Amino acid sequence: MAFKSVLSVTGADHSDQDVRTAAGLCAEVGAYLSVLIMSPPPLVMPPPPLCDGIPEWPAQRAQAIATLEKRYRQIEAFSQDMASLEKTSREIHKLLKAMRLCYDLDTEHCDKAGVSDAVRQRVLCTDLTIVGPALLNDINLGPLVINGSLFDTGKPVLVVPKGAEATLSPRRVLVGWDSRAEAAHAVREALDLLCAAEEVRVALVDREATCTGNGAEPGADIAAYLTRHGARVSVDRLASAGKPVATVLAQHAIDTSANMIVMGAYGTRRLRERLFGGVTRWIVRKPPLPLFLAR
Repeated sequence: MAFKSVLSVTGADHSDQDVRTAAGLCAEVGAYLSVLIMSPPPLVMPPPPLCDGIPEWPAQRAQAIATLEKRYRQIEAFSQDMASLEKTSREIHKLLKAMRLCYDLDTEHCDKAGVSDAVRQRVLCTDLTIVGPALLNDINLGPLVINGSLFDTGKPVLVVPKGAEATLSPRRVLVGWDSRAEAAHAVREALDLLCAAEEVRVALVDREATCTGNGAEPGADIAAYLTRHGARVSVDRLASAGKPVATVLAQHAIDTSANMIVMGAYGTRRLRERLFGGVTRWIVRKPPLPLFLAR
């Protein structure tokens, strides 16, 4: 599908590099950019319970003072968060206006429990979410944003690691194929860019011929599907030799000078994958080049 609406999520304390990356991709394909700036605060502690009867003043006084000081620090932190959101918002507005893009910008201040839902609400009405290096390296915000984008909506995410050259018009693409629904969905979401690429390599790791699942000739079915759509496809069957599947895929992408990896996300049990298990966990943490994920 063509990407006409792109979402970029960034933290209030991040640099503007992630937004610049998303803006450049939107300019490349003529897409509309939505920017969400998030500032998740620490969890607010509930107020202490009221005491019955007359409190013992000396004992309660220290507790009351400590509680007030804690509330004051929470109010100060909230004020600083809001000031940071406003400052970042003004700077990004200025940046995007100078780039002459069609865009909108929103801010969100919520606790960590609300981050995924806030992202999900916006992802539902976009085609693609861009996760840049600053968000990817934010261990508090990054996983929540990726979960809200992929796990809760099924919409694709493009992960752009630090130093990678991001494009929505890649010349060479590696497709990680395992005959699962997640991989098929990733291929379908990336179909336009796959068909426009000069070369598409479908890579299978340790896949054996079977009468079900992989078929008698592993990879032939998805290669035929892509060929019918006009893609230029070859199939690479790789042996892991005891190495992790993600390591094999990443190295093969580098060896074949791929500009992007397309693969399905969360292919194993939901709970495990929600905690970033399996292939997705490794490759999201250490992607060697832009990674197009869908579930």
